[in-house]
Amino acid sequence: MQKVMVIGIAGGTGSGKTTITRRLMQRFGKDVCMLSYDNYYKERHSIPFEERAKINYDHPDAFDTERFLQDLRTLKAGKPIQCPIYDYAIHDRLDQTREIRPARVIVVEGILIFDSPELCDEMDIKIFVDADADVRILRRIVRDVRDRGRSLESVVNQYLNTVKPMHEKYVEPSKRRADIIIPEGGHNPVALEMITERVRAHLER
Repeated sequence: MQKVMVIGIAGGTGSGKTTITRRLMQRFGKDVCMLSYDNYYKERHSIPFEERAKINYDHPDAFDTERFLQDLRTLKAGKPIQCPIYDYAIHDRLDQTREIRPARVIVVEGILIFDSPELCDEMDIKIFVDADADVRILRRIVRDVRDRGRSLESVVNQYLNTVKPMHEKYVEPSKRRADIIIPEGGHNPVALEMITERVRAHLER
């Protein structure tokens, strides 16, 4: 059985993690699958919307890390998984799931994936994407208003109240667990080329 390579891509909100992941998937097609930590926010059907909106979603406790680990290990074992689907507009998981099929390269992506030592142990390469805080907040505003049905005021409030303090407390320190730190994420062609080459070499083995 061919070895599966797991690449972890962490970094602050709006740093460019998804851009790198998309480039790899475009380049290698079905040889790469992606598991996003964002889909593994805990299910909160029993809590009213107003209460769900107040939850700190940038704290490690907001995630169902146990299920994420279980699904990652299942994919590594060559079996498909039913991945949860998270809806940012309602701050909750949907009832349906999405099948993710195993691949020879699994990209694991999320702001806090390096906070968990257990998760880090499953990764072969750990990449931290670095970007200036002002660039990240601007990207987040555009994304959340355009794609996630949020108001400008709610995005700014969430950033100041939880995103920024949690970034400083958890995300930034987790950078120490990274093997590679990439400034500017998907906008760094040299770094992208290095990662692409590493994946290509693995697939040709």
